[in-house]
This record gives sequence, C-alpha cells and structure tokens, in this order.
Amino acid sequence: MILYLGRRLLVTLPTLWLVTVVVFSMVRLLPGDPAETIAGLHATQESVAGLRQELGLDRPLLVQYGQFLVGLARFDLGRSTMSRAPVLDEILPRLPVSLTLAVASMVVAVTVGVLLGVLAALRRRTWADYLAMSASVAGLSTPTFVLGLLLILVLSVRWRLLPATGAATWWHYILPAITLGLPASAVVARMARSSLLEVLRQDFVRTAWAKGLSRGVVVYRHALKNALIPIITILGLQFGQLMGGAVVVESVFGLPGLGKLLVDRVLGRDYPVIQGVVLVAAFGFVVSNLVVDLVYSLVDPRIRPG
Repeated sequence: MILYLGRRLLVTLPTLWLVTVVVFSMVRLLPGDPAETIAGLHATQESVAGLRQELGLDRPLLVQYGQFLVGLARFDLGRSTMSRAPVLDEILPRLPVSLTLAVASMVVAVTVGVLLGVLAALRRRTWADYLAMSASVAGLSTPTFVLGLLLILVLSVRWRLLPATGAATWWHYILPAITLGLPASAVVARMARSSLLEVLRQDFVRTAWAKGLSRGVVVYRHALKNALIPIITILGLQFGQLMGGAVVVESVFGLPGLGKLLVDRVLGRDYPVIQGVVLVAAFGFVVSNLVVDLVYSLVDPRIRPG
C-alpha cells in the first residue's frame, strides 16, 4: 500500500507541474497591471515603476517562473501583492470553510443522487423514472448562482428559516451545500440509474431472485453494491468540481472561503494568491482521485491497489 501511494504521488508530480505552467501563464494574461492597481489611479509613473521593481514584475517571465518554482519547492507561495502577507497565511484560514462546504455538498449529492438513481432504475419507464430523470436534467440546467439566489429569496427572506450569509454555525452551510450539491446530484443520479440497470440484468441477480430473497436484499446488498464502482468514480470527479464551483457559491452566500478569496484577488490582480488558490484546488483534485482508487478496494475485494 505504501509503495502504491508513493508511485501515485510520483505520477501526480508532472500533472502538478503542468498546472503550475498553465496557472502562471493564464494569470499573466489577465488584463491590467498589478502595480497600477495597487498604486491607485493618481500614482505617478515613477512610483508605479518602483512598485513593479519591488514586486519583481519587471523581471523576465522565465525568471519569475523559476523563482515561483523554487519557492514552491520550499512550500513558499510568495507574498500577496495586496496585503503583503504570506500567501499561505491568506489561504490556510479560509481552507476549512471551502472543505466544509465541499464535504456538505458531497453529502447532498450522494444522498439525493443515489436515491433518485435507485428509484428510477427500480421504476424503469414509469412516471417515477421520468420524474427523477427530469429533475436531474433540471438540476444540470440551472446555474448555481440562480439556484442560490432563489433559495435565499424563499428560505431566508420570505420564510426566514435559514441564514443567507456568513459561516458562523453549521446552519450557514445548509443553503450553500444544497446550491452546490443539487447539480452534482443530477450527474450521480443518472450514473446510478444506468449502472444499477446494468447490474440488475446480470445472472447473479437473477439467481438471487430465484432463491426467493427479499427485494431489499437483492437490490441493496447484491445489485447496488456491485454498481458502486462507476458511482464512486463520478463522485471523485465531482468532489474536484465542487471545489472549483465553490467560487460562485461562496460569493453568492458571502462565505469567507477560497472561492471568495479568489474572486477578490482576481479583481485586485494579486498574482501570488491567485496562483496559490488554484494550486491548492488542483492538489485537492489529485488527492480526491487517489482516495477514489483506494475506496475501490473497499467496495470490491477483487480490486487491490497496484
């Protein structure tokens, strides 16, 4: 197991390096000059030039990228051009908020998606199947910011059931988790339906029916357990997408997470913080895929890591 984890981490190094190249290049393509943004509208050319030299923006791009990689090897993401604080000090306090939101959204996606998928598979070509799949299409088609604003309008403003903004208690995460988790549950529901339908046609399921086992035992103990591998794969991909989708949701609900930080610093052209947030999100995506590979062996004993 340790050797397998070591090999997987080595394989992810080229991926992370490619992420650094893409992020560094894309950030530099953003319109505007960070030095001019920080200096203000009435700053002189001399002060802007001095600030560019102080921030290292006057150096060639290859030199800046080399310095970025050297700092990254020392777990040093640089300093924010806006607050002048270390980037890690900007990211670490906000990371738990984003992780909490992602985990809560994943719970919503798994619960709603698996239930809808199982219901649609067991009631194939009935009104329940059509209703469940229509709900999944609606979930995929609705933008998260529209769904979030509707939930705030109904549950917070009109009915006053849940708080609309902040992250003081777990109640504050309910609306953002629903907003972020419902679109993901639509993908899980469609995958669960197709995977369960395929397993229900297998010979071992027919044998279980022939033995006179109850419906619950056949479906949940035999069929659903063998249909989990594709569902787990989708969940691993969805977790990475939930971390990325939190940018919009955190802005709508005012959560002080990485998404809100990213939006604020993109507006301020804060290159080091933008790079740091995207790298943390990419690392989380890689880790989630590694966890999925390990979960395979727990669901299906025939699968062994490595």
